[in-house]
Amino acid sequence: MQVKIKKLHADAVLPYYDHPGDAGLALYTIESKVLAPGERYSFDIGIALEFPADHVALIMDRSGLAHKRGITTLAGVGDSGYRGSYHVVLINLSDEPYAVNKGDKIAQLLITPVEHANIEEVAELTDSSRGTGGFGSTGR
Repeated sequence: MQVKIKKLHADAVLPYYDHPGDAGLALYTIESKVLAPGERYSFDIGIALEFPADHVALIMDRSGLAHKRGITTLAGVGDSGYRGSYHVVLINLSDEPYAVNKGDKIAQLLITPVEHANIEEVAELTDSSRGTGGFGSTGR
């Protein structure tokens, strides 16, 4: 699959796979900011993408950053028709400020196929073993 990337800023770093077999491409910010506890911010990564229409770009957490620092991503869906600047929305879920520096790897990008659903309104749904059991229905 071909993915075209346009640098929108001179300091932008083209995404790349850190290791063979990785699912996500590393994303780097072109901005610096200290995230206070509970604060969220949309970091510019300085690139635009073009990829096939039957795919989506998903911006996902860096597992180490989320686990060790409590920094996680929000709003991570890039549609195939979008040609604007990509941003990574980070939120600091920890009790400590976290400094994000220009050039830091802050998230990862997964390009994955999308199955489009045919929507059918019905009066009833078929029964299942779970039924309408929601949160906590499995006992945990």
